[in-house]
Amino acid sequence: MRGRMWHTCSLFLVILTASECALAQAGQENRTLVINGQRGEAAILLVNGRSYIDLETLARIANGSVGFQGNQIVLTLPVHAMSPPATAPTAGQPIHSGFSRDFMTAGIEEMAVIREWRSAIAYAIQNGYSIAGDWVASYRGRAAESLRLASIAASTDSDQHALQLLTNEFETVRKWSGNLVETRKSMDASKYMSPDALEKDVLFQKILSCAHFLTPVLASGKFQDDPSCH
Repeated sequence: MRGRMWHTCSLFLVILTASECALAQAGQENRTLVINGQRGEAAILLVNGRSYIDLETLARIANGSVGFQGNQIVLTLPVHAMSPPATAPTAGQPIHSGFSRDFMTAGIEEMAVIREWRSAIAYAIQNGYSIAGDWVASYRGRAAESLRLASIAASTDSDQHALQLLTNEFETVRKWSGNLVETRKSMDASKYMSPDALEKDVLFQKILSCAHFLTPVLASGKFQDDPSCH
């Protein structure tokens, strides 16, 4: 084997001499080679359990080039083909771009509307009042409109990530309040009216945890993630 080797995944890419090719003719196959999404047909040589491909074929599929400078072989590939894919932020990992001012205002307003929605239902449960579908729908409508305005204001990467958490919180409250209204219709509301009903309500505790995390994050101007909002 002569020249330089370029390695990607489990495929070894080299230039073989004429004598090496002669030895490997029985193991030659035509296969589809995919390099960073670019497809092309290539003749693959199988030698001692390993796969080899001509460097010029590699360069053609990857939209690159091969050059020869003395005893050096220079393989040039497009920069985008060698760049690693972007990864999503993990829980607790900040994103460098901060919130836009408009989104911060809209996001904080959305959390305030959700708090009113959540608190109204919690107050009804704690005091044994009925949970009527009409006034629940009114709170839900206000929160949906506020969320829409936040989505319009979202412009930075941080805005978009925080918008997803806002949407998750809205959907969780919507599901929680909807369950309560349906339970009332089925005449099984007694279990929600006990003094410790909210403490045992898994959805309500999830809503509280996300609100306690997300509200100060929005006010800080820097995105962070938390499992409670997923």
